[in-house]
Amino acid sequence: MVIDSPIRSLVHSALREDLGFRGDITTRFFLSPRKQYRARFIFKSDGVLCGRALVDEVFRLACPSARLRWLKRDGDRVREGTVVARVSGPREIMTAERTALNFLQHLSGIATLTSRYVERTAGTRARIYDTRKTLPGWRALAKYAVRAGGGSNHRMGLYDMALIKDNHVAGWDRDGLGTVELVRRIRELRRRRRGTPVQVEIKSAGEIDRALALRPELVLLDNMGTAALRAAIRRIRRLSPKTLIEVSGGVDLHDVRRLARLGPDRISVGRLTHSAPALDISMKLEP
Repeated sequence: MVIDSPIRSLVHSALREDLGFRGDITTRFFLSPRKQYRARFIFKSDGVLCGRALVDEVFRLACPSARLRWLKRDGDRVREGTVVARVSGPREIMTAERTALNFLQHLSGIATLTSRYVERTAGTRARIYDTRKTLPGWRALAKYAVRAGGGSNHRMGLYDMALIKDNHVAGWDRDGLGTVELVRRIRELRRRRRGTPVQVEIKSAGEIDRALALRPELVLLDNMGTAALRAAIRRIRRLSPKTLIEVSGGVDLHDVRRLARLGPDRISVGRLTHSAPALDISMKLEP
């Protein structure tokens, strides 16, 4: 993972939030400035490691002389009790502890949840995708964690894909735009911004023909029941075999394999990034 300027600023802000104007008063008053300390990062439950570069950056800012040695890579599946990294340095390694763990636990949690969805859909054609439901400022990190867990990224933002949703449809219906005009505008978009895919959201069987008339690269079947999904997927495959089919809408671990067996190309899951529980990881000082 590349630590660019926005991510570096996020790490800096996280440390500033923790240190305030007084700094780490506990470490400063109770640990010796003349001694060297050693600690290890331990997984306290099974999961997927993600966030090494963020931890490196935290220590670089909070304790520049610390020496951090990683024993596992991002994307590695790790068993409970495994030591994934060791760090040594002056007392300021304790100053970096919580901020480093906040990044590591959150990103490892996303990677771990993603890996469970990926495992549930193994053997089907469906791939697991994320959404834009991310914490503000954390999108690049969250989507990196999804990739570390074996998932794929949907659009990064509003700038790299045109996704026509129900509100857009309501808007163009109000403006009296017909299908011919919409096709013209989509062609213009493709001409001016080459490589920009177009996806159309479908919420019922009655919207399929209109959506396919726009010749999108992808369609999104959102919040449809099992029978409706099965019928919609079959119809789209027959009418437009090259159009990719995505399914979404409250997909949990119990449902994902059932949905994958219906034959979509993609299943998008908002909870990967908005509801993934933090993974239990600790940093323990060695005697």
